[in-house]
Amino acid sequence: MTRGHPRRALVFGASGQIGAALLAKLAAAGWDVDAVSRTPPSADGPGLRWHAGGFPDVAAPVGRFDAVLSCGPLDAFSVWYAGSTLQAARVVAFGSTSLETKRAAGDPGERALAATLAAAEARVFAAAQARAATATLLRPTLVYGAARDASLSRIAALARRTGVFVLPRDARGLRQPVHVDDLAAAAIAAVDAPAAAGQAYALPGGDTLPYDTMVQRVLAALPGRPRLLRVPSPLFRLALAAAHAGGRLHGLPAGAVARMREDLVFDPGPAGRDLGYAPRGFRPTREMLVAG
Repeated sequence: MTRGHPRRALVFGASGQIGAALLAKLAAAGWDVDAVSRTPPSADGPGLRWHAGGFPDVAAPVGRFDAVLSCGPLDAFSVWYAGSTLQAARVVAFGSTSLETKRAAGDPGERALAATLAAAEARVFAAAQARAATATLLRPTLVYGAARDASLSRIAALARRTGVFVLPRDARGLRQPVHVDDLAAAAIAAVDAPAAAGQAYALPGGDTLPYDTMVQRVLAALPGRPRLLRVPSPLFRLALAAAHAGGRLHGLPAGAVARMREDLVFDPGPAGRDLGYAPRGFRPTREMLVAG
């Protein structure tokens, strides 16, 4: 609080999975919030005002903010922020560890994504510096917890549909799934952490697990406990090709399959030191993975 008045935050991507968790924590901490979404709820709440809009055309609410937090696509936010006149002492924006994991990917599209993320981070830092603000970038690993992610919730949906989930036997690359509530807590901590100014942090989850063990925990949380079936890699590639050909699977490029064998591990130490970041272990429940 400042002089008896709540601090004011502007949140982009507020109806997304991280944004929704962030709004709940800001409300609990007594912030006054302007929330922006392409599809906002129909009603405001105590200390919460919704604004419809999306990049690049969204107009910021009038006034100065204590903090601006972006939970949506980093590239779109960075371009908008750099071209805006928005005034806020602190900017906290979510990017992705894909900046690191896809930098040298075999797929040109994945390399382009990494380059886009790197350019977006640089743009946010430069724009903040130009207006005497400070920025912090947060890079989550595999996000889960709101049953709205495109990774673990997709695995859950496929397994529920068929009663089985198929993986290549060598899918043992290490992963660190991270809960949306831990990401929201890190974002709020970054607002008040002097050491976080001008920094970017990886935000992994509290457990480091082989890919197949991670999937097994997902399946164990589902009704009926779908079965994990491990098959030789050549057979898996044939099954994957057939699923793509039949239109039953989209958005899983060859690079994603190859990375099942790779360790994608990040150090939580810097975020723990500067933000007090202490993410939970991976113990998913049905509600975290299945909507409704």
